[in-house]
Amino acid sequence: MPTSVKSTKDSDAPTVRFTNTQDLFDIINSTTGDFLTVTNVSPNQFTEIERERDIGRRTGQKKRYRMFRLRRYNANFRILIITIPTDVHEVLHLELYDQYREQLAQNGRGRSWRSIGSATRRAEEGHPDGDGGEGDSTGGPKPERGNKGAWPTLVIESGHSESLGESHNDMKWWFSTSDHQVKIVLLAKFDDTRSIIILEKREEEAKTCLGATTTRRFAAIQPTLRQSITIAQNATTDPVSYNVTRGALKLSFRLLFLRNPGPEEADFLFTPPPG
Repeated sequence: MPTSVKSTKDSDAPTVRFTNTQDLFDIINSTTGDFLTVTNVSPNQFTEIERERDIGRRTGQKKRYRMFRLRRYNANFRILIITIPTDVHEVLHLELYDQYREQLAQNGRGRSWRSIGSATRRAEEGHPDGDGGEGDSTGGPKPERGNKGAWPTLVIESGHSESLGESHNDMKWWFSTSDHQVKIVLLAKFDDTRSIIILEKREEEAKTCLGATTTRRFAAIQPTLRQSITIAQNATTDPVSYNVTRGALKLSFRLLFLRNPGPEEADFLFTPPPG
């Protein structure tokens, strides 16, 4: 079994050193939170973990082992972050994505959208040494992102035990590893110490940066925080109510569908649910 379990400096999620796939699956079974950081994972071992997990899904071994997602794998540092779906974790992203899908159906756009879910995406498709990752809820337009292996335009990531700083690393990974094919990343973080949900929406924009001299400048694409919404429980009311700060969540039609909205099409606007 792994010889040490600890918390990383910037995350409350436990950390284990990889020894073999069977031991890792046993550790996942006993983990109480929704995240696990695994060190010393080679690219070949990452591929093996993914393969054995998928075999378990197909053969019914999921009754024996808990299901999990490969949140993010960094081949250079040999670090794998695993998502272990818990009730809190799943509600955070599914409530948001379900509301979005409902609006798609109401607007007659349901058949123009492909839900990708948590399918694995790699920095270099088919290359065993490439970084990889799986989102919580993801999707993109058809036919533009309808092919196998296509990157989503929308990614929703949720977290409970993962720190907000680690969630920001996830967000940056999606933008950079997709070569900026991902257009919107939503982060949903539950802070149980304050009983609040923090929602952050990020998009990318070109920013002018100083070059080698003050007279030379270049444009860099950087993730930009577009919205930050806080949902807080008000336990003084009966029944319990929720205070939502900074308004409704807005998703850009142009970024989601890779084109400007046509007649009777518009951005998607909805009030995030309290969960």
